Amino acid sequence: MSRLNRLRAGLGRVGLRLEAYRRAAERERDRREREAEERAVAEAHAPSPPPASFPARTRRTVVTDALPPAPDPEAAGGAGDVPPPPGGTPAEQRPAPAEALPWGVRVAAEAGWRLLVLAAVVWVLIQAVSAVSLIVIAFAAGLLVTALLQPMVGRLKRWGVGRGAATAITSLGGFGVIGLSGWFVVWQVMENIDDLVQSVQEGIDEFRNWLLESPFGVTDDQLNEVVDNLNAWIGDNSAALTSAGFEGVTYLVQFLTGAGIALFVVLFLLYDGRNIWYWFLKFIPAAAREGVAGAGPRAWITLTGYVRGTVLVALIDAVGIWIGLYFLDVPMAVPLAVIVFLSAFVPIVGAIASGALATVVAFVTDGFVTAMLVLMVVLIVQQVESQILQPFILGRMVRVHPLAVVLSVTGGTLLAGIPGAVVAVPLVAVVNTVVTYLRAYHAGAAMRLAPSRAGATIAPLAPTPPRPSRDRDEEAPRPETGPGSGGDGEERG
Repeated sequence: MSRLNRLRAGLGRVGLRLEAYRRAAERERDRREREAEERAVAEAHAPSPPPASFPARTRRTVVTDALPPAPDPEAAGGAGDVPPPPGGTPAEQRPAPAEALPWGVRVAAEAGWRLLVLAAVVWVLIQAVSAVSLIVIAFAAGLLVTALLQPMVGRLKRWGVGRGAATAITSLGGFGVIGLSGWFVVWQVMENIDDLVQSVQEGIDEFRNWLLESPFGVTDDQLNEVVDNLNAWIGDNSAALTSAGFEGVTYLVQFLTGAGIALFVVLFLLYDGRNIWYWFLKFIPAAAREGVAGAGPRAWITLTGYVRGTVLVALIDAVGIWIGLYFLDVPMAVPLAVIVFLSAFVPIVGAIASGALATVVAFVTDGFVTAMLVLMVVLIVQQVESQILQPFILGRMVRVHPLAVVLSVTGGTLLAGIPGAVVAVPLVAVVNTVVTYLRAYHAGAAMRLAPSRAGATIAPLAPTPPRPSRDRDEEAPRPETGPGSGGDGEERG
């Protein structure tokens, strides 16, 4: 009995201990459930973090909107101690000024100040060129004359003439021809000036008689009043006219000085142009030297093509207009043809001016009918020039759009007068060639530096399936990775 009682007592203690363990486990389970519920409630009320791809302004707005509303001081019993909202003061929560601006405004502002910097640089360059305009114009004229005379130097060298002698003969001969042409025009004008003045006077008298007999009601007193007013204006502006004459002498001195500088430029470029170009390349940064070295010869080819083509077209224009003036018996046909030849170096504007001058001379000397016939001849020659000669002789290499021609000639005239109009179009053609070449050069360099995705670069890395047997060796295709394959050839090209 005692053993049975002890066994019962032991089982009772084990049961009590198991009951205590069970209650402790239930309490621990209840505690964990309460903690999980409290954590879930806290996470539900906490603000969710924004995605990392949102911009800074969006993240700041999401966090600010998710904050709990600030307590009202009056609702809190009038207490003035209101704690600041979490995350800093309102001033700290505002976005930066640059981030508050719209994207388009920021882009326009940055592009605007860069354009202002470029405009300032261009203005400084224009001022610097204006300060030394005589040297710039003389150098540009020397380049044009050099492009025209260089083939003659090469021909003389092939005939056995030395480089110095060929340069001297070509440059002095070229400037001699230009000087003789100018002298011939002046001589012809002075020889025919009396007949021209007489023709002008007769034309004015005929126009006066036509006005008096016209139905417009013009009287002789009104015409005399116009003549008196003209004479009075000349007397009042005699000082200005005299100063204009002195300015003409100044311009003549500047012209002779520029001609001397251009002569020296032509001499040195014809004699040592290649070494001068190599010396110029030393001032180019090493990273851009290769591109500039390739663009230079192409620019020179464009310039020489333009100058030689323009000379040939101008010569054909002058001969055609001279033939028309000669058969119409217009005075000073040869000087007018020379003026047509020289004015052809100013595209569009020069042709209009020379044609108008020939028409006016024909009208003054031979009347209205002859003037209309001269105008017809001028228009026919100019149409042949624009539609046939320029596309055939100049070609596509130096072709410039007519709008670009008009704008460049106008801009060159405003900046540097007649010399600027002469230089404007070849300058635009050369710049077009240089920009086109540099764009293609940089595109080619980028393609060479980019990793290739075809050809022999990938073929050696591709797995080659094993051949099943030697019997089908001839039927299996060979991998195109050899030096004569198309892929390797494409990569080398």
